[in-house]
Formats: sequence, C-alpha cells, structure tokens
Amino acid sequence: MRCSARGCRSGASWGLRWNNPRLHTSDRRKVWLACDDHRSHLEQFLSARDFHRDTVRVEDLAPSDG
Repeated sequence: MRCSARGCRSGASWGLRWNNPRLHTSDRRKVWLACDDHRSHLEQFLSARDFHRDTVRVEDLAPSDG
C-alpha cells in the first residue's frame, strides 16, 4: 500500500479515517493512507475541513474501513 500524498511513492504506515459530514453518514469512514513523512500534513488538511476522525496504524485497519 502506498501513501495517498500526491507524488509520494513511499509505503504507507498510517490509515487516516475521515468523512465529509455533508456527504456521508456519521458512521461512514473513508481512508487515506500516509507514510511517516506525510501523516501530519494529511491530518492537518483533513482537520482544517473538519473531516479527520482518527488515525490508526495500517495493520490496525479493518476490512470495513475500505
């Protein structure tokens, strides 16, 4: 699995679970993957829009996370 940051080819270590409350039900989660270098940037991007819900290690993602 690769990092979701634009142009990054690094392997992902983190799963950033998020949703857009205007489009998704409160229990729906979408996932962006992040390497260690891009984790903070992607969390800030999602948080600024009030989309970020939580961050977990990739190995802790469940099949229901998508």
